[in-house]
Amino acid sequence: MPETDLSNADFQLALQFVNQTAQHIFLTGKAGTGKTTFLKYVRDHCSKKMAIVAPTGVAAINAGGVTMHSFFQLPFNPFIPGSGNYWDQTESAVNEQTLLKKVRFSASKKDLLQELDLLVIDEVSMLRADTLDAMDSILRFYRKRSLPFGGMQILFIGDLHQLPPVINKTEWEILRNHYASPFFFDAQVLKNCAMVNITLKKIYRQKDAAFIDLLNGIRTNQITENELTVLHKRHDPHFEPGYGEQYITLTTHNARADTINKQQLDKLSGYPYCFQAEMTGDFDPRSLIAEDQLFLKKGAQVMFVKNDKGENRRYFNGKIAVVSQVSQDEIRVRFPGENVELILEKETWRNIRYQYDREKETVEEETIGSFTQYPVRLAWAITIHKSQGLTFDKAIIDAGASFAPGQVYVALSRLTSLEGLILYSRIHPGSILTDPQVAAFSASEASSVFLQERLQQEQGDYVLRLIEEAFQWDKLTAVFRNHYVLRGNSFISERDEPAEWAKHILAKVEEEGLVCAKFGKQLTALMVSAKEDGYQSLQPRIEAACHYFLKVIDLLLNAVAGRKTKAKNTIKAKKYTKELNGLERTLLSKKDQLNQSLRMGEGLVKGLEVNSLFEMTKPTRPAVEEKTTAEKTPKLKKGETQRISLAMFKENKTIPEIAKLRSLSAYTVENHIVSFIGTGEINVHELVAEEKLNPILEAIRDSGDGFIGPIKEKLGGAFSWLEIKAVMNYRERSATSTTDA
Repeated sequence: MPETDLSNADFQLALQFVNQTAQHIFLTGKAGTGKTTFLKYVRDHCSKKMAIVAPTGVAAINAGGVTMHSFFQLPFNPFIPGSGNYWDQTESAVNEQTLLKKVRFSASKKDLLQELDLLVIDEVSMLRADTLDAMDSILRFYRKRSLPFGGMQILFIGDLHQLPPVINKTEWEILRNHYASPFFFDAQVLKNCAMVNITLKKIYRQKDAAFIDLLNGIRTNQITENELTVLHKRHDPHFEPGYGEQYITLTTHNARADTINKQQLDKLSGYPYCFQAEMTGDFDPRSLIAEDQLFLKKGAQVMFVKNDKGENRRYFNGKIAVVSQVSQDEIRVRFPGENVELILEKETWRNIRYQYDREKETVEEETIGSFTQYPVRLAWAITIHKSQGLTFDKAIIDAGASFAPGQVYVALSRLTSLEGLILYSRIHPGSILTDPQVAAFSASEASSVFLQERLQQEQGDYVLRLIEEAFQWDKLTAVFRNHYVLRGNSFISERDEPAEWAKHILAKVEEEGLVCAKFGKQLTALMVSAKEDGYQSLQPRIEAACHYFLKVIDLLLNAVAGRKTKAKNTIKAKKYTKELNGLERTLLSKKDQLNQSLRMGEGLVKGLEVNSLFEMTKPTRPAVEEKTTAEKTPKLKKGETQRISLAMFKENKTIPEIAKLRSLSAYTVENHIVSFIGTGEINVHELVAEEKLNPILEAIRDSGDGFIGPIKEKLGGAFSWLEIKAVMNYRERSATSTTDA
C-alpha cells in the first residue's frame, strides 16, 4: 500500500473507532492490506495521547515505537494471571504480586502511564497471552482503576495467520493450566473485556485473483489440490537466476541466508568495501534493521530496508537494487528497469523512550540511542522472519523445512505475483500449518452492520465519558497537593508566604473538589436515561455546572497569576515560577475540558452529527509553552482584547469562529461581545431573537437576586447562557439610560 487510501471503507471505520470511541480494537487483514499504513496514519494524525509498542525489537523499530518488555519493565519469565500465590512458585515464573514488586518506574513514567489515552500494539500475532495479562496488571495498578488496562484504549494490529508467539515447552507447561493457547486473544483480561475485530479487506500488494485465492487457502489451511498443483508448477530445485534478474531467496534460518549472501558476494570480482555503522547510546544489537558491518562490491544485489522520505520517493522497504559503483566514500545503485543511478545517503534509526511532559501536557519521544548506516543490506537471501512486511517482484522460496505456523504464508505473500515465484523445495500440506485456535478466533469476524451499530453506541458512550471526565477533580487536587508538599518542606514559619499560600489554595481546591465529586455522582445518575429525553434534562445541569466551575478555575488562575507577580522578587524566583506555571497549565487544561463539555452538551441537545460533536473535543487554546523574553507576546492594553473580538464579530464571524481563531474559549468570547451591549456598540437583537427578549426580561425580574443560574433554570434549555447574559446587559444599560435622563 504505497499511499494512504482514505477512500477505503474499512480503513475509515477503524479510524472512527480509534478517534471517536474508547473501544478496544483488533485490526487485522491479509498480507498487503495496509495494516502498517494504518498504524503510521494513526501515529501522525491521532489527537489522543498515544504510545506504540511491539513484542520484538525489530518490530518496535519498524513501527516507530518500543518493545513491550522495555516499556512495562516486564521480565521474560512466564506470568501467572491473578493476584494469589502460585502453587509452584519457582524462579521461572512470576505472578501479579512478584511482578509489581520488581517494577521500578520513575515519577515521569508513572505520569505517562496515567495520562496515555491510547496504546497501539503492533505485530500482535507474536504477542503472548501472559505478556498481555502482565501489562494489564501494571496498568490497573498505576492508573488506579480496576477497568481492563486501567481504562486505557488498546489498538491491536496484526495478522494471526503470520508469525506466532515464541514459547518453549517448559514455559507452556507452566502456562497451560491458565491459558487455552499462547495467543493474545486467550489472555484472561480479554475474557471480561469487549473488543471489536475489524478486517482490512482490500489487497494492495497482489492484483491477480487466482494468486490471491491461493494465498488465502494457505493462510486458512484450506488450499485445494488444484491450487497446490498450480503452486508446484513453480517448483524448480535447480533454478539459477541469470545476471541482473534480481531474485531474492527466502529461507527459514539465519545461517542459510548468511551463507547464500557470502557465497554470492565472493563470486563477484573486485575489492570488498566494509561500511561500519555508528551506534550511540542505548540501542539493542538484536533490534538492528541494517547490518552493523555492511560488506559491498560493485555488482552486489542489495535491498532497501527503509522507505525513502519526502514527496519524490525513490525507493521503499524491500526494493531491490544493484551496486553500480562503490568506494569508501560513496555508494551508487541502479534499479532494474530504471535508467537512474542513485547515490546512497546514510539513515538513522532511533531507539526512543516515551515521556510525559506535564508542562506541555503532551507525550514526547526522547531518543536514548541511535543506529546510523546505509539503508541497504545484501539481498541474495533473507530469512522469512525478516521479510515480514516487505514486498518483492521475484523471490526463490526454500520453505520445505518450515518450522512455525504461518511461515509459508508469510513467504509467499511477499510476492506481487505468482510469475515471480520459484520454489526450491516442494511445499507439503504438513508445512502449511494453521493453529486451530487461530482459525476459530478468525472465524468470529463481525458483520459490517454490527460494526456500524457498535460504532454509534460507542461514540455516544465516549461523548458522555468525555463530559464526565471534565468533572473529575482528582488530578487537579493531586497537583496542588504536590505543590503544597514541595513548599511545605521549606516551611520555616507562619511568615513563609509561599508555603502558607500553597496551604490555603490547596484548601480551596479540596473544597471545590468535594462539590465536584457530589455533582459527578448526580451526573452519572442522569446519564443513565439522558438519551431518552434527547438530553433535555442533562444539558442544563452540565451548562450550570460548567459555568460554576469555570468561575472557580478563573479565581484559581487569578490567584496563581497574583502569586507569580509576587514571586518575581523572591529567592529562587525562577524555580518557584516554574512550579506556579505547572499549576497554571493544569488549571487551563481543566478549563479546556469544561469548555469542551459545555460545547458537547449543547451539541447533544441540538442533535448534532457525531463528527460535529467530536470537532468540539479539540482544545480551544494552543499548548502553553515557555517563551524567552524576546519571544514574549506584547501585552494588550486594558480592553483591547475585548475590542479585537468585537471587530471580528462586526466582520460577521460567529462566536465559535472567533474563539477558534483567537485560541480562546467560546465562554470568554461571549463575555467580550455582550459587554458591548452596555456601551451601545452591539444591539441586543444581534444576539437575541425578538420573541425571546420579553420572556428573559420577565425571568430576570422574577428572580430578584440578579444571579444567572436561577434565571437559566427557570427559562430552561430553549434559552442559552449567551442570550440571558445579553439581555441582562441590555436591562442594565436601559436602567442606566433612564436614570441619566
